[in-house]
Amino acid sequence: MKIIKNTVMLIALALAAPISAETSDSSNTAPATVEEIASGICAGCHNADGNSVIPMNPSLAGQHAEYITKQLIDFKATESAPPKRNSPVMSSMVAALSAEDMKKLGEYYAKQKATPSQAIADEDVIKMGKILYHGGNLESGVPACASCHGPNGSGIPPHYPRLAGQHAEYTLTQLNLFNAGDRANDNGVMLKVLTRMSAQEKRAVSAYIATMR
Repeated sequence: MKIIKNTVMLIALALAAPISAETSDSSNTAPATVEEIASGICAGCHNADGNSVIPMNPSLAGQHAEYITKQLIDFKATESAPPKRNSPVMSSMVAALSAEDMKKLGEYYAKQKATPSQAIADEDVIKMGKILYHGGNLESGVPACASCHGPNGSGIPPHYPRLAGQHAEYTLTQLNLFNAGDRANDNGVMLKVLTRMSAQEKRAVSAYIATMR
């Protein structure tokens, strides 16, 4: 039992070591570079170059710098207010980042070459998504996604993000969060759109976005 206990303690110390190094007196430790932050804090979920291989985590490579920086700011709580965008995981990740760190991360990921999602969806679903993305739904009043995010999914900075090639699972999750009001850091723009969209339409447009290049 003593051997097991000692082994557990050694593992815990090993895991804690990088954290201790980062939080030590700044006079003894040089500030982390943006590459070190990306490969240390961000890589586990988004990959060091921002091309996430986990469908539930967004790819950041090629995203607009201003948009990424805004999202990082919105994830961070302040002394007087909770985060504008609710995510316990991301809030813990950005807690130690400065405003300058977040700006540099936005710039860093914007420069990375995007590798689009390789997921394959049903052709009929993609066809429906393509119609919705480019033409909307006149009967229900759903506007075309292209009007804000561009005909090729490149987005319009700083408010409208690049969507082309994003994981369908991530996109669908965000659409549902906007629809439920659980994500509301866009002044209610997406909520107005999504209250008119069906679950099938949300899945279809998410699938189509993943195929955009």
